Amino acid sequence: MNSLPYIYLVPITILVLYFILKKKKTSIEPLTDDDKKILEDYVGFYHNLDSTDKQRFEHKVAEFFSAVRIEGVGLEMTTLDELLIASSAVIPIFGFDDWHYRNLSSVLLYPDTFNKDFQFEGGERNIMGMVGTGYMNGQMILSRSALRHGFSKSAGKENTAIHEFVHLLDKSDGATDGIPENLMSHEYTLPWVKMMHEEIERIADNKSDINPYAITNEAEFFAVVSEYFFEKPELLKEKHPELYHQLSIIFAQQPAG
Repeated sequence: MNSLPYIYLVPITILVLYFILKKKKTSIEPLTDDDKKILEDYVGFYHNLDSTDKQRFEHKVAEFFSAVRIEGVGLEMTTLDELLIASSAVIPIFGFDDWHYRNLSSVLLYPDTFNKDFQFEGGERNIMGMVGTGYMNGQMILSRSALRHGFSKSAGKENTAIHEFVHLLDKSDGATDGIPENLMSHEYTLPWVKMMHEEIERIADNKSDINPYAITNEAEFFAVVSEYFFEKPELLKEKHPELYHQLSIIFAQQPAG
């Protein structure tokens, strides 16, 4: 029996390795009871779900772990950190049955704030989280201090990690512009843009309780009000009913009940 020529063996070997590694990466390991206890204690969104939705949330977290690498830089990762990152990813897409962050391969967790050169030591460190572009495309960087603060009782309307994952959702249509076209029907696009600009004017005039960082641009407005939507949904619904309604359509969720 003749053996295959070397020229054929190389691509066959590469193909076999690809499928072995792909299979290994996509294997989904269920959460442990300890993991679920951490979610119950630290993630209010999960805590408020019924038993059926909790199981769905757990599965989505496990799916995220199977698809995205989470790495610590200058720190030792903990299970709490990993679960908070995964929860931040799941919360905005919980209303969708089959959503995957195809534009994300890894999340890097830094000890604290960092600068535009991705350094977390020295001065001028005021960045709490960011979605990478250019050679950092497909990566997200988060500050551990901001991550944990976002899930604390003192966080108020803010959650940095959810903010960054909303940017990823926004970016999934090819443009980070505050208009998540993959999440909303075309008929809602113009009303949403009009609503954004009207609220940005109110914020600029100091007539709104929305974080002023939202007036930076449309993309930041969308991310900031999404934090508000998931962290303080009842308050957003009371103070900004039209904005709450529009976000409930975009995310296919009613966190205020």
